[in-house]
Amino acid sequence: MIVLKWKALQFHNIFCIFPPWMRKCLASVSHLESDISPYSQQNSNVENVFRIITDSRDPHSLKRSLKSSQILLSNELIDGVLKRARFSHSDPLSALELYKLTSKKKSFLPTPYSLDTMLYILGRNRRFDEIWELLLESKRKDQSLITPRTIQLVLARIAKVSSVQQTVRSFKKFRRLVPEFDVSCYNALLRTLCQEKSMADARYIYHSLKHEFRPNLQTFNILLSGWKSSEDAEAFFAEMKDIGVEPDIVSYNILVEVYCKGRDMKKAYEVVDKMRDKGIDLDVITYTSLMGGFGLIGQPDKARDILKEMREYGCYPDVAAYNAAIRNFCIAKRLGDAHSLMEEMVRKGLSANATTYNVILRSLYWSNDLRSSWNLYKTMRAARCLPNTQSCMFLIRLMKRQEKVDMALELWNDMVCNGFGSYTLVSDVLLGLLCDLGKLEEAQKCFLQMLEKGQKPSQVSFKRIKVLMDLAGKNEAFLKLSEKMSAFTSGSWMSRSDLDELERPVSAFIFEGKLKPCDN
Repeated sequence: MIVLKWKALQFHNIFCIFPPWMRKCLASVSHLESDISPYSQQNSNVENVFRIITDSRDPHSLKRSLKSSQILLSNELIDGVLKRARFSHSDPLSALELYKLTSKKKSFLPTPYSLDTMLYILGRNRRFDEIWELLLESKRKDQSLITPRTIQLVLARIAKVSSVQQTVRSFKKFRRLVPEFDVSCYNALLRTLCQEKSMADARYIYHSLKHEFRPNLQTFNILLSGWKSSEDAEAFFAEMKDIGVEPDIVSYNILVEVYCKGRDMKKAYEVVDKMRDKGIDLDVITYTSLMGGFGLIGQPDKARDILKEMREYGCYPDVAAYNAAIRNFCIAKRLGDAHSLMEEMVRKGLSANATTYNVILRSLYWSNDLRSSWNLYKTMRAARCLPNTQSCMFLIRLMKRQEKVDMALELWNDMVCNGFGSYTLVSDVLLGLLCDLGKLEEAQKCFLQMLEKGQKPSQVSFKRIKVLMDLAGKNEAFLKLSEKMSAFTSGSWMSRSDLDELERPVSAFIFEGKLKPCDN
């Protein structure tokens, strides 16, 4: 009880420093402090096991630490720990050791979620040999763990660094891994090519392989979603109907989105009218596409009106719908209206996610407003919304630009203590700031923290700190750093896709996350 009161007092003290709009956003959730503990027992166990695998240096110490912790390992717990490892960008081999350790137990069978999450972690770090070894082991233990979702997840990571031909060859390896190599497997390949390569590649592979399987409605919806030209989409839509495949709401939603992306709202509404004539009720995806379209043509108020309209038709906005409307106001540089919608979303019982905050952070980043960005970050943390890599990058880049060392170190310590964001990407900017200002002690500490977390700093950061340590005459300390760095393999450890995302303007994110399969 004392702990809960102290936590509530902490929350109140933080709450009071926020500007009025932020306090309104948090008002509807602050009462939760007195009703529930900050973390359930399950969450506490997830954190403890996550820290064990992060701190363990070898399989023996991992096994010993888990045993001494007396934490009962369950499927739910392992799912949570691997999810935690995924979003914290922690060492993939440490997570793999935990997965292998639990998989070896006769009474313990991993879940498909655990397998897919582990494969994602390995794929992100380009550990493809380990991926195939894990898949073969999963086949021996329980072939049903390998699903079409698994195929798509693995192929997506391969396609990022390989040619179309190599991706297709990898796809064919799954013939001997999955229980049934059917149309759903081919759909996974086509979806991957649409997302990671090009529509032309997907169409070419479809025509090359269509004699091997019978296309279904999902096949055509996948291929339809890849078109960016409305003329091409219309032609493919007609081809789909010609062979007797009747479009469903997904098909129509894709067509609506194509028109909205092309700023042709008249044709988008013609499709909407056709859907209603056929008795197809518009869903939240349809309305979200329309809101995105109005954002592109500079009419954010019409997009906000859609939030009201959809409720009248019995379709209630979700977080993604609100994010689309908030994004439109950010594009129009009307942050006050964006904040108002965020408040409305909270009042309606929805919780802002990382995308919500990132949309606003992006606008603040481009306007060079560090103070508002930092306040928004504090709001995000108080609301227990875990920042992601993009959130951290917006902040750390502003801090470097304005040479705010204390803020940058506070952000970094939050990341290290709570395990969010990419250490590699953020440390590149942070160490650049510290080295530029001659903050050797702080730079050395951050560098060591990364190594202790099992993360390999980039060569750029390593060279920067080397120059600074040479100038300071700390040759012995540098040799120790070099030894620790040499413990890592020389392969690529981190994708820079998050970094590339930062360079895109706010308007490029209107349709972010829409009609694409969730890569969880």
